[in-house]
Amino acid sequence: MRIHFIAIGGSAMHNLAIALGKKGYKITGSDDEIFEPSRSRLREQGLLPEALGWFPEKLDEKPDAVILGMHARDDNPELLRARELDIKIYSYPEFLYEHARGKKRVVIGGSHGKTTITAVVLHVLRYCGISSDFMVGAMIKGFDVMVWLSDDAGLMVFEGDEYLTSAMDKRPKFHLYRPHIALLSGIAWDHINVFPTWEGYLEEFEKFVRLIEPGGSIIYCREDKAVVRIVNNSAGDLVKIGYALPDYEIRDGKTYLIDHPYHVPLRVFGRHNLMNIEGARMVCRELGVDNEAFYSAVSSFPGADNRLELLAGNSDTVIYRDFAHSPSKVKATVEAVKEQFPERELAACMELHTFSSLSRHFLEHYKGTLDSADIPLIYFNPHTLELKRLPPLNEKTIKRAFGNKNLMVFTDSEKLSARLKEMKWKGRNLLFMSSGNFNNIPLGDLALKITANTGQT
Repeated sequence: MRIHFIAIGGSAMHNLAIALGKKGYKITGSDDEIFEPSRSRLREQGLLPEALGWFPEKLDEKPDAVILGMHARDDNPELLRARELDIKIYSYPEFLYEHARGKKRVVIGGSHGKTTITAVVLHVLRYCGISSDFMVGAMIKGFDVMVWLSDDAGLMVFEGDEYLTSAMDKRPKFHLYRPHIALLSGIAWDHINVFPTWEGYLEEFEKFVRLIEPGGSIIYCREDKAVVRIVNNSAGDLVKIGYALPDYEIRDGKTYLIDHPYHVPLRVFGRHNLMNIEGARMVCRELGVDNEAFYSAVSSFPGADNRLELLAGNSDTVIYRDFAHSPSKVKATVEAVKEQFPERELAACMELHTFSSLSRHFLEHYKGTLDSADIPLIYFNPHTLELKRLPPLNEKTIKRAFGNKNLMVFTDSEKLSARLKEMKWKGRNLLFMSSGNFNNIPLGDLALKITANTGQT
């Protein structure tokens, strides 16, 4: 088949293009901007467009199908040409569903933990020699691609994103996959530019549960009140399987999961990650993996990229980076690092980068989220507010929203970097949290400089 990608440079889109290219499909694509690592990965596979922009003439040879990315507008010139030529148009999740229609489908949903739970499931399945197709929303350690499609695997595991499908289809992506086994990790209001009310956001998860195949299973976090309410109110013949925080202990800076007779050393830490592992165990159990095999596999799970990722460390200081940006994720991540190293002070530096976090009326949801940090810091780029067409923010507004009198607020990334370099770090840890990049601060280099100078500055 010949398939053309409109907006091929997206994180998910370029991975699907690579996956189909590996299957022997003839792939073409276009985009008006392609950033790293998408650019390099497409170039390595010979799929990088020769020029940026939209070229309707690329559709004149009538490919068998077009896959439309979320960031392409409904007036995109290539999309208009595809319609004129009556070419079959798929959204990204529509195409994945068509591929997996005859397979057992597992969908991991929820406002937080999706990537990690999906990564744990895939890690365990690979360890146990169980073949599976998959789609995950970020790179995961030990896997070269975010999408894998085959003809022989009878199973496909999806990370179930609630964000919108495409310019043509305003349904959340996870509504399209119709799982046989579904998981809901928790619900915390996010994406307020798309879901302006809490009630509307909840409704999308209610629909997700209703779309589970008849006789299917819903695995859910018993410690999330909204999830419990949705599952308890669901109709039909669903098998309902709850999970909660497992027993654990921290010894000498290492976390052990306890499920007698098992004491499992982990490479990850934090209550939220332990909860994610327990949810993944329930999924794997439904897929025929027993506890002995699961715990043997999960002890080597290295964590998902950019989730409590160690940037640098020594005997006095460790520095982590995390994707946390919504209130629940920020709070959980800060508490995880503080619990793991209770004897050390923690500097927690968060970037306000998403539409929600930069919205004045949403900021109040961050109250108390940095309270576990000894040194709380906030960074935001005023230019990002302009790009998102949001009104300006000031230090007073942010401090009031977070409810933390010790909060330091920066709008200049160079000043933030300089402040971190001049701090005394012996006996202190540092945590960066953002879905952005702190205006291109080279966090890895900064972390190495800080740990190299621990005790000297």
